[in-house]
Amino acid sequence: MPNYLIAFNDEWVPLHTAEQLRSKSEASQALLEEMKDAGVFLFAEGGIDASTAVCSVVSENGKPVFTDGPYVETKEHLGGFTVVNVADDDAARYWAGRLAVALDWPQEVHRFPSDMAEIEERHASVG
Repeated sequence: MPNYLIAFNDEWVPLHTAEQLRSKSEASQALLEEMKDAGVFLFAEGGIDASTAVCSVVSENGKPVFTDGPYVETKEHLGGFTVVNVADDDAARYWAGRLAVALDWPQEVHRFPSDMAEIEERHASVG
């Protein structure tokens, strides 16, 4: 079964009161427990915000070069994510939809490639 990333950008989340955030946290935790019970949950992390960027790193002449904070050209910032292992795109969409409803903000779904052949095929179709 393929793995899927269900994620949201920090910019998609409107300002919330502390009580609203607590309520959404409780709702999302209950849904994560449901995912665990269904055997599809792999990993999740939420509450990431732009101020938590430790550094950015690029490769220059085969060596890593680190700079403080986020990459300056970044327009969107990952706010949180969940990784699930489900049978197909429809199952991933189901869980993403449940998260979107529980949190009341948009979610995006990405499928991880299942093998190197799929990675090569995707890169060949782009270039």
